[in-house]
Amino acid sequence: MRNFRNLHVWQKSMELSVEIYKITQLFPSEEKFCLVTQLRRAAISIASNIAEGCAKSTDAHFRRFLEDAIGSAFEIESQLLITSKVYDTLKEKTEKIFPLINEVQKMLNSLIEKLKSNRTNG
Repeated sequence: MRNFRNLHVWQKSMELSVEIYKITQLFPSEEKFCLVTQLRRAAISIASNIAEGCAKSTDAHFRRFLEDAIGSAFEIESQLLITSKVYDTLKEKTEKIFPLINEVQKMLNSLIEKLKSNRTNG
């Protein structure tokens, strides 16, 4: 069993979750049950899937949870792109989050590839 708290990708995903919560507090009230909920759910999903995957007994199971996590990271990116096009006042703030999202995506992809490599080499 892996300790998810020690994984840098989990730590970065927690940082991303905090940033998503901060920015969604600035959204118009009509987005409370749409984009706000979607973004927060996806952000929480990344860290949660990493943590849950760490409890799995095989690398293949862990990888499936990481693949769900990276899907949520791309979901956030897409939703923030929509946000920046619809709400001009949020464009600058959303653009500041993209480097963190991309970092989490790259870290997840690297870990997924490492687990795939372990399977083929081990």
